[in-house]
Amino acid sequence: MLLLLLGIIVLHVAVLVLLFVSTIVSQWMVGNGHATDLWQNCSTSSMGSVQHCFSSSANEWLQSVQATMILSIIFSVLSLFLFFCQLFTLTKGGRFYITGVFQILAGLCVMSAASIYTVRHPEWHFNSDNSYGFAYILAWVAFPLALLSGVIYVILRKRE
Repeated sequence: MLLLLLGIIVLHVAVLVLLFVSTIVSQWMVGNGHATDLWQNCSTSSMGSVQHCFSSSANEWLQSVQATMILSIIFSVLSLFLFFCQLFTLTKGGRFYITGVFQILAGLCVMSAASIYTVRHPEWHFNSDNSYGFAYILAWVAFPLALLSGVIYVILRKRE
């Protein structure tokens, strides 16, 4: 049981790290000498150093992506906190429903954010030299992992 709990905690922390990195790092879209994330657009020199950074567009869809990514982090942190609280207060045989629901909500929020960014990307960047960066990919990787950990929490029963 201890090994199972450790594995679940490691999975949850991995999801949290993926969510934080994908929200903060300026690599949602990369192209010729620039990198774009949810917060700013940066141009880089040929050596890789950042030259100029400007705030991202104030489009409503980008603000919804920002909000859902932040919500996913909040739900995941809340889920981890609730897991530790339930671990010590839940009766024997009880299930971690609340923890699982919040983790599933975190997964759905990150899926919504990445989907909105994917759909709205062509109207925002007309240059075909752009490609999705690693932070965007990490957001998509965090989605199934968050759902998986949420389902594991719902199925998990507390033992002695």
